[in-house]
Amino acid sequence: MRYNLFILSILGIFVPVFLQGQVVLEKGTVSYVSSQNVYVKFSSTQSIDIGDTLFIPKNENQIPALVVTNKSSVSCVCSRLITDVFRVGDAIVAQSAPLEKKEAAKNEKPDKKNAAAKPAPDGDKTNKASADQPNNTKTEKKKPGQKINVRLSAASYTNLSDRGDHTRMRYSLNVRGNHIKNSPVSTDAYITFRHVLNEWDSTRKHLNDALKIYSLSVKYDLNETSNLVLGRKINPKISSLGAVDGLQYEQGLGHFLVGAIAGARPDLRDYSINPNLLQAGLYVGHDSRNNDKYQQTTLGIIEQHNRSAVDRRFVYVQHSDELLHNLNLFGSCELDLYQKLNGESQNKLSLTNLFVSLQYRLSRKVNVSMSYDNRKNIIYYESYKSYIDQLIDDETRQGLRFGLNVRPWKLISLGANASWRFQKSSANDSKNLNAYLNVNRIPFLNTSVSLSANFLQTGYLNSTMYGARLMKDFFKGRASAELYYRWLTYDYQAYDYSTSQQVVGGSLSFQIIKGLSVYFFTEQTFDSQSNNYTLINSKIMQRF
Repeated sequence: MRYNLFILSILGIFVPVFLQGQVVLEKGTVSYVSSQNVYVKFSSTQSIDIGDTLFIPKNENQIPALVVTNKSSVSCVCSRLITDVFRVGDAIVAQSAPLEKKEAAKNEKPDKKNAAAKPAPDGDKTNKASADQPNNTKTEKKKPGQKINVRLSAASYTNLSDRGDHTRMRYSLNVRGNHIKNSPVSTDAYITFRHVLNEWDSTRKHLNDALKIYSLSVKYDLNETSNLVLGRKINPKISSLGAVDGLQYEQGLGHFLVGAIAGARPDLRDYSINPNLLQAGLYVGHDSRNNDKYQQTTLGIIEQHNRSAVDRRFVYVQHSDELLHNLNLFGSCELDLYQKLNGESQNKLSLTNLFVSLQYRLSRKVNVSMSYDNRKNIIYYESYKSYIDQLIDDETRQGLRFGLNVRPWKLISLGANASWRFQKSSANDSKNLNAYLNVNRIPFLNTSVSLSANFLQTGYLNSTMYGARLMKDFFKGRASAELYYRWLTYDYQAYDYSTSQQVVGGSLSFQIIKGLSVYFFTEQTFDSQSNNYTLINSKIMQRF
C-alpha cells in the first residue's frame, strides 16, 4: 500500500499543472464493449466513413486497432483488428481527413481513400510556415505544442438478485499531458478506485485491491531522438511485456533505435509495486516508411527475477509491416532462454508466446483477416463483462481466427468471424462462429439496427446466442439511446444440465454541457431456472 500512496503523492504534484493547460479537441472513447463489437463515441462522426481504421494512441504513436462497420452521428460500431482488451473510457483516435478533402478524394482511385489514415513518410512532412516564406528566409523550428487531456468519472454498478444485492462504486482519473507548457516534459496517468457500499472496513484492509494504478509516468525528451521515462508505463515497442515500474530510455539513430528498461514488474495478485520482481532488458528496433509503406521491428532480451533467483530470461520479437498495398502484418513472439528443472538450471531455447495477424483490404467494401494466437492467458484485474461475453473471450482468444467484413451498400455492412482452438490432447478444444448484420440509419426512422448470432462449442459446454440492438441519436447527437435483446442457451454436457436466458437491456447517454456527460444503463435477465437478476449502472464523466 505504501508504494501506491507514494505514487499518488507524485500525481499530486503534476495534476495541478495539467489543469492549467489548454483544452484540446475531444477524441473518441470506448462507450461499450461486446464479444463481437467495440462501440466508440465521438463528438461527431461526419468525417468518419464505414471501413475507416481507428487507432489507439500509444506513446505518441497511433496503433491500428478497430475498423468501422457501422456508425451514427456520434457513435461508431467497430470490429477488432487486435486482441487487446478494450475497456469503457479507453481513448480512440480517428485519423480521418476533413470533409472537404474527402469530397476531393472521391475523384481519386478508391484504394487511395484511406491514405490519410497512415503515418506520413518522413520525406513528405510539410512545414507550412516555411512554404509561405521566401526561399532565402530561414524559419525557426516550431517547438512542440502543449496538448492536455484530463478525464474524471464516477460510476455505480448495482446487482439485484435473489442471492443478494450489492453496489460497487468506481472512480477514475485519466490524464494525458504532452509537452507541458511547451516543455520537453510529458506525462500520463490512469488510476481507478473502487469499493462496495457498506463494506468500507474490507476496502481499507485490502487497499491494493481497490486502488489500481494502471499507468503513472513522466517522460522527458532529451532531444528530438531520445527520451527518458520514469514511473509505470507500457512500452509500445515491447508491449506484451506489460507495464514496467522503473526507468526506460530510448535513443533514435535514423531509422534505428536502441532502448533499455530497468525496474520491476507489477505484483501479479493486485497490480501494486513489488520490488521483489525485478527486471531489466535491452532492445533494438528499426522503423522505416518508404513509398507510403510502414515497417517496424523490435528485438529485445529481458531477464526477470523473483527475489534473487532468475525467474525468466527470454528474447522478445515484434514486427509490423505493410507487405503489399492494403496487406498488413503484425506478429510478436517470446523465446525463453532459461529454465530450471529439478533444481538444475538449463539454457534451452523454447517458444512460449506467439501471435501473428494478417489484415487485407480487398476493396473499400471487403476486408479479410486471419490470426493465430498461442499467448498465455490474460489476467483481468477489473472486468465488467457479462458471463457470456467473458466466456466467449476466454474460449476464443487463443487458436486460429478468420474474419470477413463486407459493406455491399452504403447503409449495410455484414461479416463473420470463426475461431478454432486446438491442442494435441483435444481436452481444451473450442470452436466459435460469430456473424452480424448492421443497417445504418433506416429510412424515415433515422435509426440503426444490428443483428448478431454466436455459436460456441467447447469440451464441456455448447452455447448459442442471438441478439438484436437498436440505436438512435437525439438533439443533434447530444443524446443517444440503445435497446437490445439477447436469447441464450447453455448446454453443459459434462453435467447433463441445460439452461436458457432472455436478456433485455437499454442505455441512455447525453451531454449536459461541453465536456460533461452522463450515462445510464439497465439490464434484466430472465433465467429458465428462475435465477433472475437486474443490473443498473450509472456514470458521470467530465473532460477538460
